[in-house]
Amino acid sequence: MPAINRSFLLGDYQEQTAHLLIEKMVFVQCEVDPKQALQEVAWVTQQAAIDSRVKGIVAWAPLEKGEAAREDLAALSQFPLVKGIRRIIQFEEDPTFCLKPDFIRGVQLLSEFNMSFDLCIKGDEQFCNTLELVKQCPDVSFILDHIGKPFIKEKILNPWSQDIAQLAALPNTYCKVSGLISEADSDNGSLQDYRPYLDCVFNHFGFDRVMFGGDWPVCTLGCTYSQWIQTLWQAVSHCTDKQQENLFYNNAAKFYRL
Repeated sequence: MPAINRSFLLGDYQEQTAHLLIEKMVFVQCEVDPKQALQEVAWVTQQAAIDSRVKGIVAWAPLEKGEAAREDLAALSQFPLVKGIRRIIQFEEDPTFCLKPDFIRGVQLLSEFNMSFDLCIKGDEQFCNTLELVKQCPDVSFILDHIGKPFIKEKILNPWSQDIAQLAALPNTYCKVSGLISEADSDNGSLQDYRPYLDCVFNHFGFDRVMFGGDWPVCTLGCTYSQWIQTLWQAVSHCTDKQQENLFYNNAAKFYRL
C-alpha cells in the first residue's frame, strides 16, 4: 500500500501522539521475515530503552513447528518485554491451518512460558476453526485482534456476531477493539457504521475483557490516530468511568501483564 509503504519509527509515533496522554504501549509484531523475528524483538527492546512507555511486546514465533517451537519460545522468553505471540492465521490459504495438530501443540506451549496468543483472522471459516483452536488450549489466554475483522463496509453482521458470542463464552478470551477503520469505507465511515459491531463486542465480552488497540500506522489509511481514538471515545461516552478506564487502560495492563 503506497500510503504506508515506508518506515514508521518511534519518532513518528511520538510526533503523531504528542498531544495524547499515553502511559503504556504494547508493540505487536509486524510480519518481518521469519528469520528476523528474534531480531525484531531485540530491536524493539532497544526502542523501549529510548521510550520507557514501551512495556510489552507481542512477538512472532513458528508455532506450527509444534513441540519443536519450544526452542523458539525459550529464546523469546529471554526478553522480559515479550508477553505473547502472534502467528497470523489470516494469511494462510488453508482455512484449517489453525487446527493442524502441530500448530495446536505450539499454541498450547505458550502457557508454559506465561505467554498469551493474539488471534488475527478473517472470514467465517477461519473464525469457526479458531473457536475449536481456543477450546483445545484452555490454559492459554487469547485476544481477538481487530474484533475479528467483520465486513463493516458491506454492513454484514452475521455470522460474525454469532461467532463473537461463542468466543466470548470461553473464559480465556478477550477482544481488542481495533481495525474497524480498515474494514469500513474509509471515505464515508462513521460511528453509525461502527456502532452495531461495537455494541455486539461490548454486549458479549463486557467491559472486563475488551481493550483499545491503536492499529498504527495501518489506521492512518482511513483517519488519523487521534480521530480513531475520538471515534471510540464518542462510542463509549455514555459508559461509566470504570468501563472507559477498563477499555483504554486496565484490561490491557491485566491481559499483557504490564
